[in-house]
Amino acid sequence: MVWELTTNLFLVLYFITIIGIILMLLMENRSPVKSIAWIFVLILLPVVGLLLYILVGKNFRKKMVISHRSLAKWKERIETIKGNPMLEKSFPKQYKNFAYMAVNSSNSTLYVNNGVRLFTTGKEFFDSMFAEVEKARKRFGDSFDEAKYRETSERVREAQEKRDALHERYQQVMNAPGGIDLEGMKQIILDEEIVCPISGTRNWTDVRQFNLMFKTEVGAAAEGASTIYLRPETAQGIFVNYLNVQKTGRMKLPFGIAQIGKAFRNEIVARQFIFRMREFEQMEMQFFVKPGTELEWFSKWKETRMRWHQNLGFGAENYRFHDHDKLAHYANAATDIEFRMPFGFKEVEGIHSRTNFDLSSHAKYSGKKIEYFDPETNESYTPFVIETSIGVDRMFLSIMCHSFEEQKLDNGETRTVLHLPAALAPVKLAVFPLTKKDGMPEKAQEIINELRFHFNCKYEEKDQIGKRYRRMDAIGCPYCVTVDQQTMQDDTVTLRDRDTMEQRRVKISELRGIIEDQVSITSLLKRLL
Repeated sequence: MVWELTTNLFLVLYFITIIGIILMLLMENRSPVKSIAWIFVLILLPVVGLLLYILVGKNFRKKMVISHRSLAKWKERIETIKGNPMLEKSFPKQYKNFAYMAVNSSNSTLYVNNGVRLFTTGKEFFDSMFAEVEKARKRFGDSFDEAKYRETSERVREAQEKRDALHERYQQVMNAPGGIDLEGMKQIILDEEIVCPISGTRNWTDVRQFNLMFKTEVGAAAEGASTIYLRPETAQGIFVNYLNVQKTGRMKLPFGIAQIGKAFRNEIVARQFIFRMREFEQMEMQFFVKPGTELEWFSKWKETRMRWHQNLGFGAENYRFHDHDKLAHYANAATDIEFRMPFGFKEVEGIHSRTNFDLSSHAKYSGKKIEYFDPETNESYTPFVIETSIGVDRMFLSIMCHSFEEQKLDNGETRTVLHLPAALAPVKLAVFPLTKKDGMPEKAQEIINELRFHFNCKYEEKDQIGKRYRRMDAIGCPYCVTVDQQTMQDDTVTLRDRDTMEQRRVKISELRGIIEDQVSITSLLKRLL
């Protein structure tokens, strides 16, 4: 910011100088004193501006992590890292990730998991290694052996050793017994003289751990209250009770238990409407499998869950997998299903192979065995678990974002339509009498009475038929039926499709079969087989 202000100041002073020259040339009857003063001002202003530009800019460039001028060069370097196995190996993954963040960040703010900026030191090591290797590459041309040069070059070896030492120290701090060594983390920051990329200060606060769970108290009296935490996921209730479910249901592995309920997470920043909230609805399934088969089942559930999302009809191009490089301590495989939101691809569901960590932990701290007895092998063991976890609020948001459309019609009008998947639409069918006379309302009510036991129907008789169609389009009703004069003669009605707006005549007796096949959740589930 200081750099930009200095540049702008210099430009302003420069233009003032030009304007001053023009004014001086246009002045008449100038006294010698005034002429000398004008000349002095015109000489002094650009000199002062130039000095500020050089001195302040030079000082600020030393403090910047990534300047605007070096942004293009960084993009080129990152592509070099990604395409060069040797650089991939030698340059720490944490620093590479920071570099990617820097290129994609509008304000160059770089964070580690605990909120500490650690990019500067890694950048310096990389700069020196990269510069030396690139110089040698240009010098030796096609005969350049990068691996051998890295082994023999004293400067590259020295930079590599410094990088390795810092990386090892960082890993020790992050993996300290009992959790992250917060004091050790701050000491790294102080020793490496890491500066804030925004303000340029080294005056850091102590490194602090964020509270990820909500804490409260339970008890009749305040002095005797016990501390409890609101659950961050619904899974643990399933793990505690899985053996009860297995025995009462006489289930054999593999089997799954699904649950929906509230979860609470102390998000640092709740944002993007209902995408990230502190209180949310969560649907989870824990699928219990025999140890050794978990990765096979992980792949199957990964494929099955993606088919479910794609069968909603929003297009395969709007979904993608994001496989986790860094796994949680309890997992040996994890992936996210991401959906193209208006603000980019975002996670809507997570699929994890949780191993037997949760069940083993409950058994360890409760002192009670919760092993499964396998009648086929006559042995007892702790099952492994495949988890699928989806946020109801995120799922709702993704569907609404993709379904809503303000559609331009051929006649120049605009209709608001909600392209909800027919199986998820709350109202499946709307029935309209064309007029309020000639027995049409009674006939429409007969159709409602016949079909309302099979799916949700709505009766409308107010306003013109076109306005009624538009109201149903706006709430996502997939089908509308109109009762008219011809209905009173041959028991046929007009069936209108929401998305195509096409209309066709069908017999009343065929309505249930036609509509139920499209709107039933059973039809959607059958497509997954």
